[in-house]
Amino acid sequence: MAGLLQDKAIIITGGSTGIGRATALRAAQEGARLTIADVNIKDGEAVVAEIKSKGGAAQFTKTDVTQSAEVKAMIAATVSAYGRLDGAFNNAGIEGHFTSITKMTEEEYDRTANVDMKGVWLCLKYQVEQFLKQGSAGSIVSTASVAGLIGTRGGSAYCAAKHGVVGMTKCVALEYARKNIRANAVCPGIIQTPMVDRMMAGTGIVPQHLIDQEPIGRLGQPGEIGEAVIWLLSDLSSFVTGIAMPVDGGYVAV
Repeated sequence: MAGLLQDKAIIITGGSTGIGRATALRAAQEGARLTIADVNIKDGEAVVAEIKSKGGAAQFTKTDVTQSAEVKAMIAATVSAYGRLDGAFNNAGIEGHFTSITKMTEEEYDRTANVDMKGVWLCLKYQVEQFLKQGSAGSIVSTASVAGLIGTRGGSAYCAAKHGVVGMTKCVALEYARKNIRANAVCPGIIQTPMVDRMMAGTGIVPQHLIDQEPIGRLGQPGEIGEAVIWLLSDLSSFVTGIAMPVDGGYVAV
């Protein structure tokens, strides 16, 4: 039986760890041919090796999503390897620096905005260009956040960037719906990833206040986001475009 993404050429940025890694492994199970893109070479190559060891198709390309030349090279490498581009998961991002707006530096704001918003903008731009060049349909999923739907104390840069991802997603969806190019976003709640671990100072101990923010009573797992992404990339969601899907244990329902 063919997988949900059988033979589809898919790019996953930020694919070395966390949500990106979990999604890559799951996409490979569903038959996707993958390009894993990240600045983290060691872990990215490890993901590719794991996929290949299980009979999947994958390659790694070192990519800084804030650099247009590197984004274009990432897409070119995918087309060179697989002959086309069918979908993408724009997942690369950073947590940035959380502090009040009066204490946040311009440099901190710029870094967060560049990676979390400009990086997604560049990926969307050149991925859509490739779909148009091919004259084909395509599905793009970008990682926003519950912080792209609501505000959070200390998150002026992060929330602005993630709200931006949601806005860009809606614009692209409207601009290219008649071309059968779909754009959606996932909005994870608090997920147990290396990013959250850094926020816990590497202790591995989840503070109760983080758990308490999730109505479901626990943190999410990377694979739970991955399942939503796989569905959005697949033809099962063919009538879905322009949404920002919370996968958040009820976080934004409060």
